Amino acid sequence: MNQEVVDGKEAATEEGIDSAIEANENKLKERKISWAKLRRVDSLNLEAGRVSTGECHSDNVDWRRTLSLAFQSIGVVYGDKGTSPLYVFSSTFTDHKIENKDDIFGVLSLIIYTIVLVPMLKYVFIVLRANDNGDGGTFALYSLICRSARVGLIPNDQPEDRQLSNYRLDTPSNQLRRAQKIREKLENSKTSKIVLFLVTILGTSMVIGDGVLTPCISVLSAVSGISSLGKDAIVGISLAILIVLFSVQRFGTDKVGLSFAPIILLWFTFIGGIGLYNLFKYNPGVLRAFNPGYAVDYFRRNGKKGWISLGGIVLCITGTEAMFADLGHFNIRAISFSGIVFPALLAAYSGQAAYLTEFPGGVENTFYNSIPDPLYWPTFVVAVAAAIIASQAMISGAFAIISQSLSLGCFPRVKVVHTSAKYEGQVYIPEINYLLMIACVIVCVCFKTTEKIGNAYGIAVVAVMVITTCMVTLIMLVIWKTSIWWIALFLVVYSSIEAVYLSSVLYKFKQGGFLPLAFSFVLMVVMGVWHYVHTERYMFELRNKVSSYYIKDLTANPQINRVPGMGLLYSELVQGIPPIFPHFIANVPSIHSILVFVSIKNIPISRVALEERFLFQHVEPRDYRMFRCVVRYGYKDVIERPKEFEQQLVENLKEFIRHESYILKQ
Repeated sequence: MNQEVVDGKEAATEEGIDSAIEANENKLKERKISWAKLRRVDSLNLEAGRVSTGECHSDNVDWRRTLSLAFQSIGVVYGDKGTSPLYVFSSTFTDHKIENKDDIFGVLSLIIYTIVLVPMLKYVFIVLRANDNGDGGTFALYSLICRSARVGLIPNDQPEDRQLSNYRLDTPSNQLRRAQKIREKLENSKTSKIVLFLVTILGTSMVIGDGVLTPCISVLSAVSGISSLGKDAIVGISLAILIVLFSVQRFGTDKVGLSFAPIILLWFTFIGGIGLYNLFKYNPGVLRAFNPGYAVDYFRRNGKKGWISLGGIVLCITGTEAMFADLGHFNIRAISFSGIVFPALLAAYSGQAAYLTEFPGGVENTFYNSIPDPLYWPTFVVAVAAAIIASQAMISGAFAIISQSLSLGCFPRVKVVHTSAKYEGQVYIPEINYLLMIACVIVCVCFKTTEKIGNAYGIAVVAVMVITTCMVTLIMLVIWKTSIWWIALFLVVYSSIEAVYLSSVLYKFKQGGFLPLAFSFVLMVVMGVWHYVHTERYMFELRNKVSSYYIKDLTANPQINRVPGMGLLYSELVQGIPPIFPHFIANVPSIHSILVFVSIKNIPISRVALEERFLFQHVEPRDYRMFRCVVRYGYKDVIERPKEFEQQLVENLKEFIRHESYILKQ
């Protein structure tokens, strides 16, 4: 519990509020329109009112802006996916032997249909629609469900929260019986609430784990192009690049962000062009792999070995979750339009497959072996740059997720540095940065090869997709109210695909698959315990809140002195007076002439508009000049610096008093 007293504002604050109360009535009438923004459906002071409506920040943009965002998203969203051709074939044929050339057709067929079914159909056409006012990711899905059903673990819901412009859900007014039953079961089941929360932080932990594995596998794969130096030298160079990469994080991504998209676009041009060159030079017949029958024959021919190889094939869709997680920086149309990179990926994989039909012994380092000699070193340079960009995107994503976790009370307090004045979502967390760097160094030194890291990487990739499938299915049931047949089709198709892939990657648990699970377990314990303590502290304050009789007795107590100025008493309790207040009075029997009980409240939406942020209420008796203030933030909102926050609070309090004075005079 924190206590803060605002000094140096005594005379100015009192004069400002006194003048607000005694303001001219005509001036008040002129400002009646602006007061409409401050009027609330206050759960404590039952005043009727509405707030202004708002629109999703990702909607209603013209095509010129969409094309610009699509170009930018190529560098941020598709960097990880674009570097997967560096290691997919070598991770699939782990023994570096191709016994039957038809296996190449089978693997290519599996790669093609995995890319088509998961990133293109599932994410572009379905998952991106399950956004939270334009924001994506596991937390966005969770917040969307929390707003439709009261499944949050902290009971701080208020009726006025549902009047926020970004809080409203675009759902039909005629609620379906099925959705109502599911919502009631979720709200009445403590187990369901806990399971939903644990699933959310598991998905979040897996994405943070990607912040460790993506830099390792991407940089190691890129640097492996100079294999003549030996494995130890490759690891050493990779470590040097990773250490430099993490060391420059404090400068922020916006300093180099403009170069991301051109470099990744150049990378896709390279891999697409080289793929087409190899395809027509070696074997155009590999395009027969578009026939799914080759995938079926591959499993018939290889049995268990073919099933195990799925752990390498699934790496072709690494970075898919980034399409959804980074939605807040772009919009649905921009990310969908930038899907034009998929042909380049298919050309790259087809070209590598064509090369392997002629040189099956080159599978250990397929990408670099298939590059024409004149393009080798230019491609190597661009590959290293693309690997760094892919790593940067996941590291920045890990920072953003932890920042969101802090807002929801799910992570210990750490220092969050905002590195860009233009992009508020770009943050840097020093403690997490160095922990990620140490983890990356340990992983590279211990695993040394992309094949072993790929075993760990696959589990993180597939686990997040399974969680997304489950949560989107719940959204279809409760919020979208989709036909049960479409829901069943979605769930059966994608749960089957992802279950097969998950079983394959889990088979390699001892070969490195344990790493993301162990990492996620540690993060889940930290986040779960912290949130549990956070919840229990809130429940303690709720059970021990001060009664209204105490305040009335306090006003009649002659031993309590009123001193000039304005005092702020902070608490997370959104209703009632916090139990710290009597303790404060017992030790300091003085109260400022104006006292505000301030509650910083995080609610399950991405952002709260500034004009809707502050809620005020008088604490009876009114002439005692005590107020309740609830300050609401979304999980992507940035809490202002103390001086700016206090200034906003005082200005909104003045406006509230003017509004109250006007109402009482009517």
